[in-house]
Amino acid sequence: MLTLELDDGRIALMKKTPFGSHAPDTGRAQILRLAPALAAALALAGALAPAGALAPAGALAPAAEAIVPEAGRPVVRIARVHDAIGPVSARFMADAIERAEAEKAEFVLFELDTPGGLDDSMRLVIKRMLGAQVPVVVYVAPAGARAASAGAFITLAAHVAAMAPNTVIGAAHPVSVGGEAMETNMSAKVANDAAALIRSLAEKRGRNVDWADSAVRQSVSLSETEALAKKAIDLVAPSLDALVKDLDGRVVQINGAPRTIRTVNAICLETQMTWRDRFLAFISNPNVAYLLFMLGLLGIYFELSNPGAILPGTVGVIAIILALFAFQTMPINIAGIALMLLAVILFILEAKIVSNGVLFLGGLVSMVIGSLMLIDAPDPTLRVSLQVIFGAVAVTGAFFAVGAWLSAVALLRRPFSGAPGLVGLEGDARSAINAEGGCAFVAGAHWNARADREIPAGTRVRILEVTGMTLKVGPLAGGA
Repeated sequence: MLTLELDDGRIALMKKTPFGSHAPDTGRAQILRLAPALAAALALAGALAPAGALAPAGALAPAAEAIVPEAGRPVVRIARVHDAIGPVSARFMADAIERAEAEKAEFVLFELDTPGGLDDSMRLVIKRMLGAQVPVVVYVAPAGARAASAGAFITLAAHVAAMAPNTVIGAAHPVSVGGEAMETNMSAKVANDAAALIRSLAEKRGRNVDWADSAVRQSVSLSETEALAKKAIDLVAPSLDALVKDLDGRVVQINGAPRTIRTVNAICLETQMTWRDRFLAFISNPNVAYLLFMLGLLGIYFELSNPGAILPGTVGVIAIILALFAFQTMPINIAGIALMLLAVILFILEAKIVSNGVLFLGGLVSMVIGSLMLIDAPDPTLRVSLQVIFGAVAVTGAFFAVGAWLSAVALLRRPFSGAPGLVGLEGDARSAINAEGGCAFVAGAHWNARADREIPAGTRVRILEVTGMTLKVGPLAGGA
């Protein structure tokens, strides 16, 4: 996804295939007792995702051992960006360029695989690349990778654009952030703005301006061989090592001055994300963001249900804020969020209103539909995994189902305190009991008692009714 920040609002560019007596809070207390179990279960729900689904989207290969460059040997800085272009990846790319400049590296090489990204982040990267004091090489790799939307812009902005076999580039037609069709005038305005930018980049780097324009206006995509034939890129290389060798002797323009790249006997060093950027990249994963949003909704519910608990509310607010940070890089559907909020409300009502399961089923359906609608993106990597959705919904639904069942059991249970709790208890007649009165010993206390017929002292009795502080009793069958 690629968004363009214009006066009329934020627009996205992407390929358009695009959570006693009966006490009044008994049920709530039962639910709150289950809260820790729910939190743990939601955390485990991520295990239902496909392998690697919860891995940081911009995760890098294992760090290479630190190498001290030898005098006279060229240094090549390599950074891998396998993620949507957002604030985290943009900062990482800018930092990699800055580090290469500080080391006077021969060039900085970005291994790119992205479905697109935010316009602000894309433009930050492009500005840094255009002003770089070292050559910037973009290599669309590994096999199966693509440079779509924002990735196409960034690739064309590089001094050298290269692709690995079985990769694609292009598909940058504008659509709205939520995936809906744009109003005609706005669509034209955004498309013209994006087309002008990509044409200027292609012209500056001596690449195919006509194809660049069609990538925006018609969502045209090219394979690596087609891109090379149309002069949309400069090289096709089967591996990173081969690319580094092929770059030797190539001349590029750095701020208007020619510069020859030397890679013979070069030392390749990999730039890794910092732990902070790795964490931010991790929570930006759609599956992690979805689980954080679910956890945040439930945490806030627990806090509102039991004011003063503090921990659920604190965790909930933190989770919601982290989820919102991640959502800024995704095409979020407001209707999806509304349906998930409705689901939680229906679950709460089910614990308080006897609906024979209607509210619970409605909440379950609302949560499933809301989860499916939450992130409206054409690319699977920008959507929440179905395994994660159904796992989280199943865990949450089971939690509220158990809470509702415990509430119903508590409501139907015989009262154990107060006047209603005395009815049915057994005791002893301490004196003769008749319609005029008498004394009975029940539940460790002496009570005034009366009976419809004479009951001798010492007889076992059962309480039939309670009126004020007087018990109406009857003899037990066979009692003495």
